[in-house]
Amino acid sequence: ATDLCSTMKFSAVAALFAVATSTSTTGASAFSPAAGRFAARPLAAALYSVATEQSGEAATESFRLNFKGEDGAALSPWHDIPLKGDGGYNMVVEIPKMTKAKMEVATKEENNPIAQDIKKGNLRDYHGPIFWNYGCLPQTWEDPNEEHPELKVFGDDDPIDVVEIGSKALEMGTVTEVKPLGVLAMIDDGELDWKVVAVAVDDPLAKEYNDIDDVPEAVKAGIREWFRWYKTPDDKPLNGFGFDEEYLDAAVAEKVIAETHESWKKLKAGDSDAGKLWLA
Repeated sequence: ATDLCSTMKFSAVAALFAVATSTSTTGASAFSPAAGRFAARPLAAALYSVATEQSGEAATESFRLNFKGEDGAALSPWHDIPLKGDGGYNMVVEIPKMTKAKMEVATKEENNPIAQDIKKGNLRDYHGPIFWNYGCLPQTWEDPNEEHPELKVFGDDDPIDVVEIGSKALEMGTVTEVKPLGVLAMIDDGELDWKVVAVAVDDPLAKEYNDIDDVPEAVKAGIREWFRWYKTPDDKPLNGFGFDEEYLDAAVAEKVIAETHESWKKLKAGDSDAGKLWLA
C-alpha cells in the first residue's frame, strides 16, 4: 500500500507539471536509432570532433554508449570533453526529455561510457518520464571529501548535473552548449547534488531566458517537485533542498560550476581521493 501511495503521489506531481513544463515530444525511449551507429558530433570549442558508438544491446545491462575522437581513439565524456565551448558550457546529454531509462556517465568504468544505472541487480527506470533533458557538465566533480560551509553536507561524487529546459528533446550522447540560468541545491541521502538549470544556446528560449527569474514559476516548481518526489515509489524518503528551497541565480550557478571544475582539477592531479573513479 505504501508503494502504491507513493507511486500515485509521484504520478500526480508528474502529471501536474508535465503540462506546464514540457512541449509535445514524441519518442518514449532514450535508445534512439542513432545511438546504434557511429555518429560524429562536432564540438565548437575543440579542435576535434566527438563521436558515439553503441556496444551491447539497448535496454540491457550490456548497453554502453562509447565516445571517440575524430581519430577514432576512445575518449572520456567526463575527462576529455572541455567544460566550455565557444558559446556556452558543454552539456553531455545522458537522458533525453520524455524518457524513463536512468542513463548516466559511468564514472567508475574505463573511458566513462554512458550506461543504464543498476540498483539491486535491476536496470533502473524512473517511474514516470522526465520532462527535461538531463545530463552533466564534463570536467566537474562534486567532491565527497569536502563539506559545504553552509549546508554542512558533502558532494555526491559525480559530475555536476544539468536540467536543460529547452523546447526540443536532445539525443543521448550529444554534446550541447548551454547557458546556465540558476542552480538548485538538492540534498539526496545526505549528499549535496547540485542541479544546474540551463537552456541550450541555440534554443529559441535562450533569447528569452538569461537568469532564473526569467524562467516561469511553473517550470521551476515542476523541476523542484519532480526531484523531490521521484524516489518515493521505491520507498525512499523525499529529497530536500538547501537555501530554503530557493533557486540561486545564474551568477551563483557559474560560481558553483567553477568550484566543481576546480575540484575536478584536484581529482585529476591526484590531490583528492579518487576511490574507485576512473581517471586515466
